[in-house]
Amino acid sequence: MKNKLAILIPALILCVGIGVAYVMIKNDRILPIYSPAMINPDLVDESKQKVLKGHTIDNFTLTNQDGETISEKDFDGYYYVTDFFFTTCPTICPSMSTEMQRVQKRFMDDKDFLILSHTVQPEVDSVPVLKEYANLYEANPKKWIFATGDKKVIYDLARKSYFAAVTEGDGGPNDFIHTENFVLVDKKKRIRGFYDGTSSESVDRLMTDIEILSQEYE
Repeated sequence: MKNKLAILIPALILCVGIGVAYVMIKNDRILPIYSPAMINPDLVDESKQKVLKGHTIDNFTLTNQDGETISEKDFDGYYYVTDFFFTTCPTICPSMSTEMQRVQKRFMDDKDFLILSHTVQPEVDSVPVLKEYANLYEANPKKWIFATGDKKVIYDLARKSYFAAVTEGDGGPNDFIHTENFVLVDKKKRIRGFYDGTSSESVDRLMTDIEILSQEYE
């Protein structure tokens, strides 16, 4: 019995110590504020590549899965995660939406957190199509917003605001974005992190970063 205690007690102390250290590190950590000049130039529109500070998400007007007009003002006072997908995507999008569903579940009760998913095929992904897709992933419309609208507006957001996709293209009929990036945005509409939406490990990091970001507003 003494031998067992001699093994168990140090192991327990070690586990508690690791847990305490993790909380201390997380509580002391501050997420970076990304300026365009800090980001891979392949993801940044040429017009923004030399911007060193002060970058925020541009204004926009789109339509959600309930047919309601939404704008950047609907995200005032919220931090949120955003991505770009399309409903008929057979490759990365189902994985991304499954991971985003996991994020929604984790932060469903966080009144300051939202999710914004943009379709990159607005000519196909109408409001009813988005609504069906949102229901497929059990999206709460008050928490997880799916957006469609003018293609150029969406593509400019991806390339000039969120820096979520490579810069080639003009948002025209032959332009197409396909990206796995999730982007974390704070209440001042500044970028605070980039994540691979097809990777559970990366999305775990995103969820930790959301918790860290939330502490800035406590």
